[in-house]
Amino acid sequence: MSHSKESDELVFFVNGRKVIERNPDPEVNLLFYLRKNHILFVFQLTGTKYGCGGGDCGACTVMISRYDPISKKICHFSVTACLVPICSLYGVAVTTVEGVGSIKTRIHPVQERIAKGHGTQCGFCTPGMVMSIYTLLRNHPEPSTEQLMETLGGNLCRCTGYRPIVESGKSFSPSSSCCQMNKEGKCCLDQEENEPEKKANVCTKLYEKEEFQPFDPTQEFIFPPELMRIAEEPQKKVLTFHGERTTWIAPGTLNDLLRLKMKYPEAPLVMGNTSVGPAMKFKEVFHPVILSPARILKLFIVTNTKEGLTVGAGLSLAQVKDILADVIRKLPEEKTQLYRALLKHLKTLAGQQIRNMASLGGHIISRLSNSDLNPILGVGNCVLNVASIEGTQQIPLNDHFLAGTTDANLKPEQVLVSVFIPVSKKWEFVSAFRQAPRQQNALATVNAGMSVIFKDGTNTVVDLNILYGGVGPTTVSASKSCQQLIGRCWDEGMLSDARRLVLDEITLPVSAPGGMVEFRRTLMISFLFKFYLDVLQQLKMRDPSGYPDISKKFLSVLEDFPLTIPHGIQSYKCVDPQQPPQDPVGRPIMHQSGIKHATGEAVFCDDMPAFPEELFLAVVTSTRPHAKLISIDASEALALPGVVDVITARDVPGDNGSEEERLYAQDEVICVGQIICTVAADSYAHAKQAARKVKIAYQDMEPVIVSIQDAIKHQSFIGPEKKLEQGNIEEAFQSVDQIIEGEVHFGGQEHFYMETQSVLVVPKAEDKEMDIYVSSQDAALTQEMVAYALDIPKNRINCHVKRVGGAFGGKAGKPALLAAVAAVAANKTGHPIRFILERGDDMLITGGRHPLRGKYKVGFMNNGKIEAADIECHINGGCTPDDSELVIEYALLKLENAYKIPNLRVRGRACKTNLPSNTAFRGFGFPQGAFVTEAWMTAVAAKCHLPPEKVRELNMYKTIDRTIHKQEFDPKNLIRCWEKCMENSSYYLRKKAAEEFNQQNYWKKRGIAIIPMKFSVGYPKTFFYQAAALVHIYTDGSVLVAHGGVELGQGINTKMLQVASRELKIPMSYIHLGEMNTVTVPNTVATAASTGADVNGKAVQNACQTLRRRLEPIISKSPHGSWKDWVNEAFTQSISLSATGYFRGYEANIDWEKGEGDIFPYFVFGAACSEVEIDCLTGAHKNIRTDIVMDASFSINPAVDIGQVEGAFTQGLGLYTLEELKYSPDGVLYTRGPRQYKIPSITDIPEKLHVSLLTPTQNPIAIYSSKGLGESGMFLGSSVFFAITDAVAAARKERGLAPTLIMNSPATPEQIRMACVDQFTDLIPQIDSTCCKPWSIPVA
Repeated sequence: MSHSKESDELVFFVNGRKVIERNPDPEVNLLFYLRKNHILFVFQLTGTKYGCGGGDCGACTVMISRYDPISKKICHFSVTACLVPICSLYGVAVTTVEGVGSIKTRIHPVQERIAKGHGTQCGFCTPGMVMSIYTLLRNHPEPSTEQLMETLGGNLCRCTGYRPIVESGKSFSPSSSCCQMNKEGKCCLDQEENEPEKKANVCTKLYEKEEFQPFDPTQEFIFPPELMRIAEEPQKKVLTFHGERTTWIAPGTLNDLLRLKMKYPEAPLVMGNTSVGPAMKFKEVFHPVILSPARILKLFIVTNTKEGLTVGAGLSLAQVKDILADVIRKLPEEKTQLYRALLKHLKTLAGQQIRNMASLGGHIISRLSNSDLNPILGVGNCVLNVASIEGTQQIPLNDHFLAGTTDANLKPEQVLVSVFIPVSKKWEFVSAFRQAPRQQNALATVNAGMSVIFKDGTNTVVDLNILYGGVGPTTVSASKSCQQLIGRCWDEGMLSDARRLVLDEITLPVSAPGGMVEFRRTLMISFLFKFYLDVLQQLKMRDPSGYPDISKKFLSVLEDFPLTIPHGIQSYKCVDPQQPPQDPVGRPIMHQSGIKHATGEAVFCDDMPAFPEELFLAVVTSTRPHAKLISIDASEALALPGVVDVITARDVPGDNGSEEERLYAQDEVICVGQIICTVAADSYAHAKQAARKVKIAYQDMEPVIVSIQDAIKHQSFIGPEKKLEQGNIEEAFQSVDQIIEGEVHFGGQEHFYMETQSVLVVPKAEDKEMDIYVSSQDAALTQEMVAYALDIPKNRINCHVKRVGGAFGGKAGKPALLAAVAAVAANKTGHPIRFILERGDDMLITGGRHPLRGKYKVGFMNNGKIEAADIECHINGGCTPDDSELVIEYALLKLENAYKIPNLRVRGRACKTNLPSNTAFRGFGFPQGAFVTEAWMTAVAAKCHLPPEKVRELNMYKTIDRTIHKQEFDPKNLIRCWEKCMENSSYYLRKKAAEEFNQQNYWKKRGIAIIPMKFSVGYPKTFFYQAAALVHIYTDGSVLVAHGGVELGQGINTKMLQVASRELKIPMSYIHLGEMNTVTVPNTVATAASTGADVNGKAVQNACQTLRRRLEPIISKSPHGSWKDWVNEAFTQSISLSATGYFRGYEANIDWEKGEGDIFPYFVFGAACSEVEIDCLTGAHKNIRTDIVMDASFSINPAVDIGQVEGAFTQGLGLYTLEELKYSPDGVLYTRGPRQYKIPSITDIPEKLHVSLLTPTQNPIAIYSSKGLGESGMFLGSSVFFAITDAVAAARKERGLAPTLIMNSPATPEQIRMACVDQFTDLIPQIDSTCCKPWSIPVA
């Protein structure tokens, strides 16, 4: 068993090609290896993307294939490459998106369908989606919809809203259809409710399924026979791989492992690396030796006896799930209580990739405080079979083991071999419960395993076990409570005592990590009540006459919300039959880069090949919110291998940013996360290691301002107060029937673009020239900031932007600052610099949407007519001005939304705090401001005892009128959207059905809400709208188009191709769009404010019309000639075939002194109706259905526009119901990745999502009478929030409580549960936060 210091050979396959790695480093993961190993591969395999580094987003999904010598089968499973150490790959085959299909050879049906089905926008998440679906098809060529939902549960997308991705995957299912058939067996498209649309020449197809190539599962890669031979060989040899700091040892037998564990007792055992890997990455845990037991067959054996299952500790959670499902099918129901409880949680635990990787043994031994399985295993009398050199031992998997007590723990030299899971006894009942921020792929806030055994044939408790996760540092037992309840009858008296006992036994301090103390304690006893009901129901089924009837109103709460596959209808006006077939405008054209997204061949910033002598940059950020910088000691960092330099403010040759916002901190730091210095090294790993060694000395300063409340107290503001006013509110308040006053708080939002901030800086050899490759919405601003930082003219800086992997406003200003930081490093070192922020750093440094506090005083008549409103808003701007003044201005300008309030005053101010500076975000103030209005609109309706939709309708603009800033507009399409949405959603029928449901269910409630929208597009100044383009025609007839817009995933390039095609009257295939750069098109404006296609389309149109005019004399002389002939004739006549196009911009102005101005070119109108169901005991909710009607006028590309609406709506759904940023009282952001911060996943979108583009009307100001739809759909996500408040109001009304409750945003499970006040919440004492420091505080 001895091993030398030389590493063994690591043998595996990648995309059918054998790889022999002679010096693998255990600290290198598969993601990095694939992307950066240009020695092994002719091209780096950059299709696999970095999204989070923790296995939680799915962007890096690849397929691993293994031959199982026990079952003699080849197993395929999806994994997240960021967590797979390359040393674990011995004997496996890896397939990446490049191995599935390529535009150079052939594309796979999965890739084709996700692209042609419009399932890609920015495209950054697409390779991961492709690989998840591809792996599913390798295992199940005709997957069920349930399998598809489970498969995609571990993949996140920030652009599309998931619906088209699901549809693409569903096309492989044998039950694939446009919808799930209704009870009458009719397709949704054939139902009468859609007849009016059919008559109006409305299309409901965005692509033709008939064009898809058939899927033939026999045409896939064969598994390499060599790997089958390796797997079949006796695993006698111990494989050893020595890295720079860590040694990886992979024994082949259990005896070898036990000897190694004796030698290295502190070495962790790594199977799936889902626990050790994140600890090493995020918590800086270091292991000099790692043991990998993946080749030991004894750890994968399953034994099934009449007493129960013995499951190998090495089996993955996905394998355990399949084993349990198989056993449950074969055994009597009463014996499978424990198995069914485990299976329930295994379906939603993490994502599919993590379930494929994580082992049962690893999950148990990790003893996570919120482990979903350990509480169930702990109450089920399971046994751990462990081994060491000294022999075997059985350790009860009970509360003592889970608490980590010494006498019940494994010794360092012991190894968990298998787990015995017994069958349930006849009178034993086991249940499992969990509540998480998201239904799938989210760690539980609180979970529980509960079991009870009764004396045969009675309801007398013989044994009771209750274990909770998420309410302590380990799994916590209510053992004392359980002991006191033994001998009691299973009745309400026992339940009442149990609740009190459990709350007394298990306590949580105010400062408990994770916060939400009252909510978590409420969940404990809510779960206990669910268990009581569940067991009582089962007892009743066994002996119908022996137990009292349970009200049907209670029983529905025992059913978890199902994981249903979303579907919907997308409708839009068909193109005029007279339109030439070659004219693509108005047609649902596939995204220009869709196929490349799906094959991984679309090149993003960090996908670019390495430049010679390239260095990597890592940041050192402030750990204090407000402090003087005393010293920066980089000596230890500079001594580390590979480190080239440490860059600080002293190294900036020009301007170190501005007075308000520095590139590098200078003299003081003003927030946690401010960049103090950077480390340049030959690899990112070396740069990161060195960054940790830089020592910063601080001297804390006062005050530390974190919240809006703090800022108001200290009078800390950015800019003056802004105000708009119309009418006379003081007089109006005197004459109204009622007045309400209140305040509402609106939390911030992280952009969570899938591609983190990325920049590559390449200094040139002469004239101080520099190329900047950056993921930015604003290349010109990047050029400007780099030029100022280096003190050189802009004409030496060329910024390139090929495409951006999502932006949403977060890549407007921030990339310029980060590019300047990198450029200073490049200038100092003379090397190219690659600066890619890790997800945690990105979230910490860059800020997000502004939190807002709105105070209101509203006067209204008893019929709901609002006569006066006085609104005051404050936003949390963070530590620098950024766009905060503009955001509060826009919030005020748009705050009235769709309503005519005759006497209205709105005031607002941006607060300066010691948080990272907040910035532009999709919607730009409107989602916050309009939310405040809708909140008090709902409160007015409740006060008047009127339906909210009636109050909204009563107060909406009805005729041509002026906004609060005196801009005239026609609300005709606003009313049309509202009425169409009412009709499409069958609002009143469904509202009545929801009311009936609520009468029949006590613990579950449904709510429905319809929200109108008046969204104003654009910028505050005319010059922001200018745009330029450059169009070349080459003598072979091909056309090259360049414009000043950036492809962010919103399809701008696709639309520009459509514009050029129409104007030049040539097929789109003739036209190519290159990268955007500041040499080709200078002085560009940020692609933002929903105007990118508008203004750049006008510029492209202008250039193409110029060229077409030049060609007209030639065409008129030879009308039957070809395009190529005309172009060549023009060339021979010395007619220029190149033209610039320019659009001066829309007129826009605002006079804040007078409070008036025509600031917006046009308005986008819309309406959304959403229906939800809530669980009053847990705060969970299910999005049942949403109907959206949007005024797109004449859509240039309905597929792109509907995609923007769906994507924005889903992002808004996250904003208003899911996404919660959490800060410590000292301004430290806790939520720094997808593990803590939850954006919507595939299970969060409505089960039915219908989007309809309103029958077009003219919008002559915009190109082809279109409208920009990039941002407006965001606010429509609030319809889900107000449907939740409607459901909560129904629950409160039934409990005799005042329905007028203002809920803050987001409506998280915590908010929902605590608003549904009942006998359980009444048992929880209110926390006095003044007695000690809470874990987190609200910043709005």
